[in-house]
Amino acid sequence: MSDTMFSVTTTAASEILAAAARSDAAGMALRVAARQVADGSIEYGMGFDEQREDDEPAAFDGLTVLVGSPSRPLLAGTVLDYVEVGPGRFDFVFIPPPDDAGTACQSGAPKARDACSSGGCGSCGA
Repeated sequence: MSDTMFSVTTTAASEILAAAARSDAAGMALRVAARQVADGSIEYGMGFDEQREDDEPAAFDGLTVLVGSPSRPLLAGTVLDYVEVGPGRFDFVFIPPPDDAGTACQSGAPKARDACSSGGCGSCGA
């Protein structure tokens, strides 16, 4: 992926790899997807999955991330991080590029690999 594409922080990559090790997803890649909804906002999702033909894989601190062609334009410049979202509560957040108005979107923990079978990959409460 190019430098202007989606990226993952070291902290997020570490947490995702730990989640994979605790589940049956060890060794699997993380699929990240985005879609624009009717009000113009973007919903983000992620889950463990296997590589498909139109995927563009990228490696971040030992984590392989897959992004399908429909999501690439929506994820350009977005960063996936793992941060404290409330007192003692940590979660994954998608941080859009600075030129996009809006706030980071919480995703929740990575879903099972089948969560991405339709390419929708779930959504988050924005």
